[in-house]
Amino acid sequence: MVPSMIRKLYDWTLGLAETRYALWALAAVSFAESSVFPIPPDILMIPMIIAAPQRAWRIAGVCTLASVLGGLFGYYIGFGLFETVGRPVLEFYGKLEYFDAFKARYNDWGAWAVLIAGVTPFPFKVITITSGATGLSLPVFFASAVIARGLRFFLVAALLWKFGPPIRDFIEKRLGLMFTIFCVLLLGGFALVKYL
Repeated sequence: MVPSMIRKLYDWTLGLAETRYALWALAAVSFAESSVFPIPPDILMIPMIIAAPQRAWRIAGVCTLASVLGGLFGYYIGFGLFETVGRPVLEFYGKLEYFDAFKARYNDWGAWAVLIAGVTPFPFKVITITSGATGLSLPVFFASAVIARGLRFFLVAALLWKFGPPIRDFIEKRLGLMFTIFCVLLLGGFALVKYL
């Protein structure tokens, strides 16, 4: 039941790329995906750029801006609703002290979490809400989100602008894996430097 619902939502989202309101739809999907929506904006962005490669940078810019604004909304969800919803639940289950330890660890590495989630297939909304709930510095969150989302969407736009439809299959199937490997290598390199 759930996979068929997701598939219908995916098809509906993809259909938005063919409307005259595609840029507005892309902005809405990008905003919502950073805070609550399960479908990534790439499925709209890719066909839009293939159809109009001369607009690739504008499309990537709209996607980035809307995604960062949606991330700020996700941050607010974590920040504003944690006290009313999250804390009582954690207290009920006797887990509040664990959250405090997690919060300290998360804030030590929060900028990296935002950067990694922003460029990989990891659901960005989880990180935006967690960042707000843990009180990650808003300027750190914002800067990391701008860098990560800009890197992700402008790289996709550049690949599509340069290579067109043949690169579409690679982007849809393997780009997330490439970003994940890149992040693992980057973090591994920092860890290696730290211990040498």
